[in-house]
Amino acid sequence: MSVVTDQELEQIEQANASGRTPVVFVHGLWLLPSSWDRWATVFVEAGYTPLTPSWPDDPATVEEANAHPEVFAQKTVGQVADHFEEVITKLSQKPAVIGHSFGGLITQILAGRGRAAVSVAIDPAPFRGVLPLPISALKSARPVLGNPANRSRAVPLTYEQFRFGFANAVDEAEAKELYDTYAVPAAGTPLFQAATANLNPWTEAKVNSKSPERGPLLIVSGEKDNTVPWAIANASYKKQQRNDAVTEIVEMPNRGHALTIDSGWREVADTALAFVRRFA
Repeated sequence: MSVVTDQELEQIEQANASGRTPVVFVHGLWLLPSSWDRWATVFVEAGYTPLTPSWPDDPATVEEANAHPEVFAQKTVGQVADHFEEVITKLSQKPAVIGHSFGGLITQILAGRGRAAVSVAIDPAPFRGVLPLPISALKSARPVLGNPANRSRAVPLTYEQFRFGFANAVDEAEAKELYDTYAVPAAGTPLFQAATANLNPWTEAKVNSKSPERGPLLIVSGEKDNTVPWAIANASYKKQQRNDAVTEIVEMPNRGHALTIDSGWREVADTALAFVRRFA
């Protein structure tokens, strides 16, 4: 069983005391929970109670993360999903869940377990059964997948790698600011899990897309995303369409993988908020 941190327990207590619908935000690789801070403010103003749990052992700040990258190593998709499920089970109401990148995959896993009232998966990492492998996605993953030893390591991105994988749709000055403000090392294991999901029947990178308890789901895709291009997002959508609940997809024009943190973040947040409001 995962350890729920004191900060997470405080957020849970605040959510339960508020009586408002909670919204759980799930960050992806190379980011920290603080990447959701502006989103949390928007959802507070809209009448929700946000929670921004960590992946197990996440440092509190970008500076700490870059000073101690080893803490990220060997985290698996299953461990992270179980940790977020542990947080959710302590809430008095079923939450909305919003995730980005591998957080979008975790979001879909949690929804498939019946843990979400409504879900938004933004540029979600692929799961078992999602087959497209666009060249840009392979290039984005190469800093990790290019060395098998990275499976058990924490891997930072160089600025050039971050620029291609995250910040290709913004100008150079903003890309550098995003890199300095948000980028941290990331566990290599989840990328290897996603890359081999269709070869491994026992993979943790799988989603119960047919679950009758899944609830409404929105998939958001950035038009210019190199890491999770439309082909991957749309294939995830088609798998999720098998569910009887509402399943929708929207493409955000001229947006890359950094769409949750770049200067256009508010448009994406408002898109997610509008969907959540329809169902929670």
